[in-house]
Amino acid sequence: MSARPSSDSLRTWVEIDAGAARKNYDAFRGLVGKKVKLWSVVKSNAYGHGLFTFSKLVDDFGIDGFCVDSLVEGVALRRRGIKKQILVLGPTLPSRYAEAVKHKIAVTISSFDALRALTREHRPPEFHIKIDTGMHRQGFYPEDLPRVIALLKRSTPSVKNSLKGIYTHFAAAKDVADTAYTERQFGKFKKAAEFFEKGGFKNLIKHVSATGGTLLGPKYHLDAVRVGIGLYGLWPSEELEKQLSRRIKLTPVLSWRTVVSEVKRLKKGDYVGYDMTERVPRDMTMAVLPVGYWHGFSRALSGRGEVLVRGKRARVLGRVSMDLLAVGLTGDTGGARPGDIATIIGSDGAETISAREQARRAGTSHYEFVTRLNPLMERVVTGAQPRKKTNRKK
Repeated sequence: MSARPSSDSLRTWVEIDAGAARKNYDAFRGLVGKKVKLWSVVKSNAYGHGLFTFSKLVDDFGIDGFCVDSLVEGVALRRRGIKKQILVLGPTLPSRYAEAVKHKIAVTISSFDALRALTREHRPPEFHIKIDTGMHRQGFYPEDLPRVIALLKRSTPSVKNSLKGIYTHFAAAKDVADTAYTERQFGKFKKAAEFFEKGGFKNLIKHVSATGGTLLGPKYHLDAVRVGIGLYGLWPSEELEKQLSRRIKLTPVLSWRTVVSEVKRLKKGDYVGYDMTERVPRDMTMAVLPVGYWHGFSRALSGRGEVLVRGKRARVLGRVSMDLLAVGLTGDTGGARPGDIATIIGSDGAETISAREQARRAGTSHYEFVTRLNPLMERVVTGAQPRKKTNRKK
């Protein structure tokens, strides 16, 4: 059975397995080698794993840098002692460029409005140019690059020297057997990189791969890779998991647990929860859990989600509420008592409920399910702790 964290005052918590995180880090370091920079994507509260908790772990492991969504996340990491390179992947308001300079955080420039604003800065932040090779979100189209280069050439030396990299993002790098669109995007990016070289912008960091592209093979690694979901031990797609899991081992880092707050009897015909959506067909025992959709347990799991109680599956009864849900106890779970641990994501005994399973039942992706875990829930580090680096001479 799952053990409770050291504090007995938590009703619900997220466990971060340091040993699993280390295994995933080692797996990706082995894939890309020492010459390619391995960046940890910790945007959106580290995909629900805790921005500070997870970043501190991989920083100690030896990660080369971090990617965040916003300057707010980057500054928060700096204030917690993270000193390595940070790249903001999302847009940064021009009014905050000075703040990026102050905290030595690189920003992404993906539009002419942002580029013009940056060229007017006396002390511009370091920046990477994003190129839209087919994702059709942020980024300059390849045909925009002559104007981009011309604008950069007319800018001050401080602006030119602040350009540190160019990158793109693959739209469908999730299947070893279907890389046609990825190859098309990669071809456009290589031409764009040549264009910058010919324009006099040499030695730029070039990066194209998130987790999927990194797993597809070394041709997509270039100078750096931006690994998000993979470092958390989750696969970007079921196709890649089926194709590569025998060769590459990823270990889920996150477990989500709560406690049984009440156990009570229901009589045949009783309704459970809001809107009388479920009526029990027989006398039974139910457990109340102090979590709900505010915590990240999707309302779509009403009547269909499952959790583990005493190592056995227990189905959600009726509607998931904002802060509470009920599960039916049968067989081996019938002896559950207040204070027993229930597992929402993770393992208990021989049973496991994965983030992907919960997401599938909720009609969404495991990306969304874990990133929606409420950041106010405490993240508790478990498992083997990494050794801290030391400057002592032996």
